[in-house]
Amino acid sequence: MREIRRRFHEELRALEGDVQRTGTQAKLLLERALQALARGDPAICDEVIRGDDEVDQLYLDVERRILDLFALQTPVASDLRLLTALLHINLHLERIADQAVNIAKITKSAASLPPNPTVLQHLEEMGAIALGMVETAMHALARRDLELARSLPEMDDPIDRLNRGMLQQVLAVSDDKQMLEWGIRMYVASRQIERIGDNAVDIAEQVAFLVTGQFREFTDASHPEIEHPELLEHGGSPN
Repeated sequence: MREIRRRFHEELRALEGDVQRTGTQAKLLLERALQALARGDPAICDEVIRGDDEVDQLYLDVERRILDLFALQTPVASDLRLLTALLHINLHLERIADQAVNIAKITKSAASLPPNPTVLQHLEEMGAIALGMVETAMHALARRDLELARSLPEMDDPIDRLNRGMLQQVLAVSDDKQMLEWGIRMYVASRQIERIGDNAVDIAEQVAFLVTGQFREFTDASHPEIEHPELLEHGGSPN
């Protein structure tokens, strides 16, 4: 029995190491996608798109091994928390990689269109914050750092603010049809970056659950902030 438990905990450590590896690969894809966005470089976009296969394989392997441990072992409470947290974190990392690929695909589709420097600058600011959030969330996991995990929502605030302002910036260039087309695509990219920030916050929530044994959302999803209040002023709907 003691040998079985020893092997079980070795597998737990290996699983967490592989989740960190998935995080490293997801961060790399995001970093390269943001470089492609800043440069408008289709070659880097293709590199990001190809790189998603490795993250998908890591994700599937970790998920399979976690489910095997649930099925074959009887985890105690602390081990059960770790397995549950890793299962969720693994999923959020796979989503982050997918969102990086989406940014790359959007960038590639807009390569022939004229960019707007202000919009591009704000996207770069959002991307830099999102990249830092993913890194911070993974550090919080590695260190079991509750305070660091709880810092993620505040880090996310500037991303949300810049994302809310993106529509107005895009509409401001609507007289130039090609730049408007580029801007609409960049608005979609902005939403992808915003979702990456949300996934980083979700990872931090799992870290807090792992440390405290209680799951609590860091933000109140029952009272969502209206993303574009200016639409309501003109009789529109936020939905």
